[in-house]
Amino acid sequence: MAMLSQSAAASSSSTKKKKMSFAESQRLAKQRAYEKQAKRKKIKLADLTVFTQQISSMLEAGLPLVAALEALQEQTENPVFSIIIRDVRNDISSGTAFSDAVRKFPKAFPNLFVSMVEAGEASGALADIMGKVAIYFEDSLALQKKVKSAMTYPVAVICLAVGLVAVLLIKVIPIFAEMFASFGSELPKPTQMLIDISEFLQAYIIYIIIGGIGLFFLYGKVTETPRGREVRDTFFSKLPIVGNLTRKINVSRFCRTYAILLRSGVPILRALEICASASNNTFIEKAAANISRNISQGGQLSDTIAQTPYFPPMVKHMARAGEQTGNVDGMMNKISDFYDTEVDNIVESLTSLMEPILICVLGIVIGSIVMAMFMPIFQLSQVVGQ
Repeated sequence: MAMLSQSAAASSSSTKKKKMSFAESQRLAKQRAYEKQAKRKKIKLADLTVFTQQISSMLEAGLPLVAALEALQEQTENPVFSIIIRDVRNDISSGTAFSDAVRKFPKAFPNLFVSMVEAGEASGALADIMGKVAIYFEDSLALQKKVKSAMTYPVAVICLAVGLVAVLLIKVIPIFAEMFASFGSELPKPTQMLIDISEFLQAYIIYIIIGGIGLFFLYGKVTETPRGREVRDTFFSKLPIVGNLTRKINVSRFCRTYAILLRSGVPILRALEICASASNNTFIEKAAANISRNISQGGQLSDTIAQTPYFPPMVKHMARAGEQTGNVDGMMNKISDFYDTEVDNIVESLTSLMEPILICVLGIVIGSIVMAMFMPIFQLSQVVGQ
């Protein structure tokens, strides 16, 4: 009996070891997968904002950079970002500069962040500059959230409307079509058109869905090319309300980025290069290239802005006032604040107008379908009489 109990205990312990080793192997496999993603994974702006806020606070409190990164590595919930912070910390521990360490992860840390870190290292005020970057990221995140929240309601209503119409056309209309077929007479044109659309959708709905997904991915690939991005930006800039909104958002982002880079001691030409890459807009990129070329030839910021139609006249006047008073970064910040307020007003107006407009459109679409399907019933006596 003792021998049996010992063998049972040994087998149970070996089973536990196997289970633990399997769990450990799963954990290591996940870790390797996260490490592979570290070089190409783009970190969300919200995570980057929290990281910048915390590192600024820790540095201001007197904590060494390596210790601050170690603490942030443990606190970060994003496993990929935790690995990135770990690698940055290891590089700094081995003698690499902070800016060189974060430059190895271009998807996680944008050019703006890297350049600001360089400026902070050169001036010895890394904590202060990280605080400015955190404020910049906070403003960008707040603007992003406002636009997304304004788009949530219309997108949800449009998706609901499309789903409802699809259900009506694919599931409900065929039942009416079978009933109308027994009449043996020609149906009203709206009803016949609706039945034809229903039959088309029933036959090709799978191909339509696959085609829609394919077009979505094709759009993403095309807009990654220079020509595709230019066509996209030109198209959106000519839309009645969206064009004005995107223009103000892009101008605000350019002015705020330029101001914070100048205030942090980044050279003007480098600041313009970063503004172009951070804009993700071909109009701003071309304007930044023209401004950089003009300044390198001895010109002024306001002169080039005045020749660029994409910038409103107020930007030219404010930039010129900043050059005359020696406070260009302050004036650019004021421009950004002004256009942020304009964007808020436009978003609020669109949100308040979108609800009744979408309800009316949805009512017209559903009402038209219902009327088309009940039209033969209203004319039942005529149809049956024929």
